[in-house]
Amino acid sequence: GQGVDEPLSATGFRQADAAGVFLSNVKFTHVFSSDLLRAKQTAATILGKNKFCKDLEIKYDARLRERKYGVAEGRPLTDLKAMAKAAGEQCPSFTPSGGETLDEVRERARDFFEFLCRLAVELEQKEQDVHGAASRSSGASEEQFVFPWTNHCSEGELSSGNGGASKILDANILVVSHGAYMRNWIGYFVSDLNCTLPKNLTKSQLSSVSPNTGVSHFIIKLENGNLLRPEITCVCLNQDSHL
Repeated sequence: GQGVDEPLSATGFRQADAAGVFLSNVKFTHVFSSDLLRAKQTAATILGKNKFCKDLEIKYDARLRERKYGVAEGRPLTDLKAMAKAAGEQCPSFTPSGGETLDEVRERARDFFEFLCRLAVELEQKEQDVHGAASRSSGASEEQFVFPWTNHCSEGELSSGNGGASKILDANILVVSHGAYMRNWIGYFVSDLNCTLPKNLTKSQLSSVSPNTGVSHFIIKLENGNLLRPEITCVCLNQDSHL
């Protein structure tokens, strides 16, 4: 939750190191992190391993915080499950007293995602103003956007989703957040924005919480700067082969 702002454990730092090595060849244009300490430390550790953007500024945003669990915060997960059972509800959808509802979490995720879309559109407009669209399309080098997915995704998924995107990406954004929050964000992508999912993804995988430092990769296309109809492709979800 939000109320117990503990640092990463030794295991957490090892996992963050592994994620950093896994993503070390990806050149990010922006990094956003939850303002909770464990996410801050994860983001800083990942950037510390990066070959291209060690000095990139990390922007902290309270909209990326974990779901607020009210009276259950700081207590074992078994307590939360017992509270949900006593209320006759399933644990993931149960809201403890003083906690956030799933709708409230999703609203935070929607607000932050729309902020990212506006950021990308503004970047594209600035690039076009300075260089023109033609030079922008050919200006980025192939190595800037190298993703380590080749062993984990089918070629079809990469070619249909990426489609040469490494040469025309306006923004390549790393977002470091929390398990329950991200599950709700992904649910928003799928149910509200019709995100295209990998063909082999099961319903249980879609509804599961990401393992610590699990990596999910989405490609967002905003045709003609249309913020209302983003085209979203999920390249991979909760990838944990680096652990």
